[in-house]
Amino acid sequence: MHFVGIDLAWGDRQPTGLAVLDEDAHLVHISTVRTDEEIRTALTPYVEGPCVVGIDAPLIVVNPTGSRPAEQELSRDFRRFEAGAHPSNTGKPEFAEGTRGARICKMFGLDMDPRSGRKRRAIEVYPHPATVVLFGLGKTLKYKAKPGRSLELLRSELLLLMDHVERIVTTERTWRDLRTRVETATRKVDLRQVEDQVDAVVCAYVALFAERWPERTTTYGDLERGYIVTPTLPDAHATIRDAIEEYTRLHPARVEAAQEYVALVTEILDEAGINYLTVTGRAKSVESFAAKAGRTADGLPVYADPLRDITDQIGIRVITYVRSDVAAVADVLGSQLTVLDDRDLGQETASEGRFGYASRHLQVARNGGANAQVQVRTVLQHAWAEFEHDIRYKGTVPEEHARDFDRRFTLAAGLLELADQEFTTIRDRLRGGSVAEPEIDTVGITPRELAAFLAGQYPDAEWSRTDHYAWIAGLLPELDITTLAALGEVLVGVDLDQVTARMDYRYPPGAVRRLDDALLAAFGERYVLLPGNAHREALLATRLERMRGA
Repeated sequence: MHFVGIDLAWGDRQPTGLAVLDEDAHLVHISTVRTDEEIRTALTPYVEGPCVVGIDAPLIVVNPTGSRPAEQELSRDFRRFEAGAHPSNTGKPEFAEGTRGARICKMFGLDMDPRSGRKRRAIEVYPHPATVVLFGLGKTLKYKAKPGRSLELLRSELLLLMDHVERIVTTERTWRDLRTRVETATRKVDLRQVEDQVDAVVCAYVALFAERWPERTTTYGDLERGYIVTPTLPDAHATIRDAIEEYTRLHPARVEAAQEYVALVTEILDEAGINYLTVTGRAKSVESFAAKAGRTADGLPVYADPLRDITDQIGIRVITYVRSDVAAVADVLGSQLTVLDDRDLGQETASEGRFGYASRHLQVARNGGANAQVQVRTVLQHAWAEFEHDIRYKGTVPEEHARDFDRRFTLAAGLLELADQEFTTIRDRLRGGSVAEPEIDTVGITPRELAAFLAGQYPDAEWSRTDHYAWIAGLLPELDITTLAALGEVLVGVDLDQVTARMDYRYPPGAVRRLDDALLAAFGERYVLLPGNAHREALLATRLERMRGA
């Protein structure tokens, strides 16, 4: 019995690849032709007896527009692998008068029914999804010439496909000659002349696979409206499909939870007086979840249980100014949320003697809600990560420049780490030095004046956000404090050591938080009930009880 593969061009002006395997998957014929008569001449010796012919081209097309049901069904399973089917309909000129694939089947007298048990029959196949299953690919190989794909990329991907084929098919001299042509090709068209034949070998193997392992083969569609036969996605992939469907159902709730986490993290950091640039968040899109869930390694899914194992379904990002604030943010979040995992990726990179991606990743949970991943990094670390991700992972790095780009990204990471260190040093020196009290000629304390005063009052405190200095400066007139001298007198009467002991800070509190607690200690309920504190009255009342040792 022979298993024939036809990578059929839709017209006779383009090359058609042909391949034939025997029952032991030995390659016994491989060639390219153009016309139907040339196909007849090349394949007649192999299809006169028992055979299964796998044809990569539509055999049955009856729908006037859109896609065939088979194409829609296959694409639902394989789109995440970038192996969806192209639409076929009778509105296209090549199918208006029937299909070339059906004419080839009629020419050889082959039965086109995929359920048929006849000894001479043909089936429609599609190499891309077949390679995903047969070779355990996370994405289809990019060996087809398209805009933006270099000769080197096409060559490396086609050679990789040939490597995979050689593991399931015993090849011969003609195949080795094809491989040499790929290795020495100087034009993309040279590769095109080979890829059709390689695809034909895949088609032939799918025909063999369908005959030998029908229980591991899926037929999308039917004889009446068109069908496609391909190896079945393993059970693990069915689990992935179910997970994607469940995530699609859960996605609106994930979006809402992400918004809640952003508000919660912002509130925690503001309450702690931690200095940060931004807090943002998102729920992973269904498309992004599907792509990540579909990743494979050595033919096996990376995530056996995607809904459990993909931990960044809700992602929160906190951007700070300097590295010491990264630790402060991690500490304060750890005191308010349940930390399930804590990884310092910058430290891991440094421990390997490298420069590169640096970020603190916290996996956190809250009562009665979904988990979230919180990424904390400096603005410089963020700039490097965003630029590197945009360039490297969106496939815009030419193959010939990859090593040079790696070196430059590493150099940039090292320079940014030095810059982060210098910014920290500058801030520490400013914070630690004495700041002269400015002359006050007007009523009221400006945020700048207050920041300078607090740097001297709390030299060991972290900086606070600029808008927080303005906020608390606006509260002072409600306490009849309009000068730094008056503020100083209030603070003299506060036992700062006792406040610190009673509050039992689990994180380095910012200067504004230190002043906030001192004012609460000095004015008690009056401070709690200030109009400017109406949004946090309950929180301050709880803090006051703690401060008084209740």
